Amino acid sequence: MTAKVIDGKAFAAGLREQIKLQTAAMIAQGITPGLAVVLVGEDPASQVYVRSKEKQTRETGMNSFAHRLSAEAPQAELLALIEQLNNDPAVNGILVQLPLPAHMDEAAVINAIRPEKDVDGFHILNVGRLATGQKAMVPCTPLGCLMLLRDLLGDLSGKSAVVIGRSNIVGKPMAQLLLRDSATVTIAHSRTRNLPELCRQADIVVAAVGRPNFVQGDWIKPGAAVVDVGINRTDDGLVGDVDFAAASQIAGAITPVPGGVGPMTIACLLASTLTATARANGLPDPEGLTP
Repeated sequence: MTAKVIDGKAFAAGLREQIKLQTAAMIAQGITPGLAVVLVGEDPASQVYVRSKEKQTRETGMNSFAHRLSAEAPQAELLALIEQLNNDPAVNGILVQLPLPAHMDEAAVINAIRPEKDVDGFHILNVGRLATGQKAMVPCTPLGCLMLLRDLLGDLSGKSAVVIGRSNIVGKPMAQLLLRDSATVTIAHSRTRNLPELCRQADIVVAAVGRPNFVQGDWIKPGAAVVDVGINRTDDGLVGDVDFAAASQIAGAITPVPGGVGPMTIACLLASTLTATARANGLPDPEGLTP
């Protein structure tokens, strides 16, 4: 058996086209969505990522606002900028690129963003709302994973899912989103006992543990859906958290690295910006872009 390779790049391209159409409809009503991205420091990977966000934001017809601070900027300067963006009606979404320099308190910065403009979904109020089943801004990578799984499997109700990873960015919100879709969810991690056995019972495996080729092929239940969130730089290039070559011989479907989950993240950031804009203006949530 050879797994279907889930083409996240193609799915993200289609998603961006949907966003572009819905953005045009919003602009026709006199409302232009705006996304502000803040980069502190000069990390090369972050710079590339931020430029890509800005480019894709403009391509969908949204306004893109870029703000760059030096790595030595005091936290007070960043907080003042966030407050300015919070109060700017042209800005519907605010994203502060992580990681931040060591002298800054990441939680304090995230929680300074107004929750309704927190398109990363990291604000403590959005985390709580997601956990309690309320309407929330949702982290972009888990939202992208959910969209891919729904497209692949349709109804997730009753499916057995194992999420490997317990981060606030991917693992925990991914589990909450799967629970919302009535999947039966186990949160596991690198120290979980009998992890291979747990995975072998799962219809869905989401790997977000940050270890190259950590999930072995013989951990996968035949026909299962495998979503690999990992991006690990090795001597052999970029690899995921799943041994793709081995797992693809057993799984029913699997995301590649690169080209799987990665392209979905920015597309879902744009989806969240559109959602935030709709909510700020009393409009219904955009169709097909929310959990």
